[in-house]
Amino acid sequence: MAKEMGQLNEEKVFKDPVHRYIHVRDELIWKLIGTREFQRLRRIRQLGTTYLTFHGAEHSRFSHSLGVYEITRRIVEIFQNRPHWNEGERMLVLCAALLHDIGHGPFSHSFEKVFGVDHEDFTRDILLGDTEVNNVLRLQGGDFPGKVAEVIEKTYHDKLIVSMISSQIDADRMDYLLRDAYFTGVSYGNFDLERILRVMRPMEEGAVIKASGMHAVEDYIMSRYQMYWQVYFHPVTRSAEVILSKILHRAKDLYQEGYPFKHDLTHFRSLFEGKITLEDYIKLDEGVMQYYFQVWLDEEDSTLRDLCRRFLDRKLFKYSEMVSVSEVLRLSGYFEEAGIDPKYYLVVDSSSDLPYDFYRPGEKEERLPINLLKANGEIRELSGESDVVEAISGKRRTDHKLYYPAELIEKIDDNMLKEKIKQILKRD
Repeated sequence: MAKEMGQLNEEKVFKDPVHRYIHVRDELIWKLIGTREFQRLRRIRQLGTTYLTFHGAEHSRFSHSLGVYEITRRIVEIFQNRPHWNEGERMLVLCAALLHDIGHGPFSHSFEKVFGVDHEDFTRDILLGDTEVNNVLRLQGGDFPGKVAEVIEKTYHDKLIVSMISSQIDADRMDYLLRDAYFTGVSYGNFDLERILRVMRPMEEGAVIKASGMHAVEDYIMSRYQMYWQVYFHPVTRSAEVILSKILHRAKDLYQEGYPFKHDLTHFRSLFEGKITLEDYIKLDEGVMQYYFQVWLDEEDSTLRDLCRRFLDRKLFKYSEMVSVSEVLRLSGYFEEAGIDPKYYLVVDSSSDLPYDFYRPGEKEERLPINLLKANGEIRELSGESDVVEAISGKRRTDHKLYYPAELIEKIDDNMLKEKIKQILKRD
């Protein structure tokens, strides 16, 4: 039987620009941080291509994961000796907080769409497979890795534990909003974390907020709303993501057509063949991908070469507001006529976010609401008490943009064709 891990002889401390210090007292947490799979997160940016818009956004999923752990550790301290809190779940929730992003790949979301993989599947594989993370978790008990996976997958029986990592006000969101705001240099994502933690209380169905802290939560909700539209969905960032995804699509298409790449595709072969192993996945990081983008600059294929140059040198696509579907089809025809492949150079991109929603049972993605604890012990859902939150509750905002290479359009020799394209794009 596995022997439970104890405390370190001396507390370990990480200096952190967001939380000032991150404290590690548990031997198990320290061992997990030292695993190969967790250290890999240093080589994966938290915000993907956002560094091409906000140059400071170079921070990693490693630092974010430590931040989520630290917020969770502080919540656990606040919950100690309170009703509904089970101290026996402490190590479980700390491990889930630390490892919640362990399965993310390089440039995660673009990567997943192109290759049809899901970081949540790889998170589970890393937790339960033949990995250093699994070996460390098993020191806490043979069934412990499975419990950590259940918390991260939101299937664990204790709803309070799940809500601390995955809800509409959880340690994950609170850290990434503050961290992303800090590194992008914007003020939108700032809110009073200290206040929210002080008024957070454990309940059987999940963590709740004392009603006296409602205004701090309103501030948090609005911070999230602003960060999505001013940072996460910034059209320049989306342009970089569009080009990144087109690079991967082009390389995959060429591979499947039997194109003779000059450089061996060691890290991509199993991906292109749709049978990537966990070991192959763990070897992939953003440094590896950028290396391939560099060597592909020397390929014979002009499309792959051009897309890689655009990404590496930040020669991004321009964008316009979305036009009608019929106009997109006409544009596609005009592009082909001009010798510009619309498959890679004309892209409709959509961004969508739901800033807050109340509980809607039976929906595909059931959202745990933020509940307020009133002075008389009554539990009230946030949007029923806050006019600010009620105004945006359940209202999904969607934005569609059309991306294209403006300088290639300018080079079209046929002036009539060029004008037809510009007219649809509404460019001078």
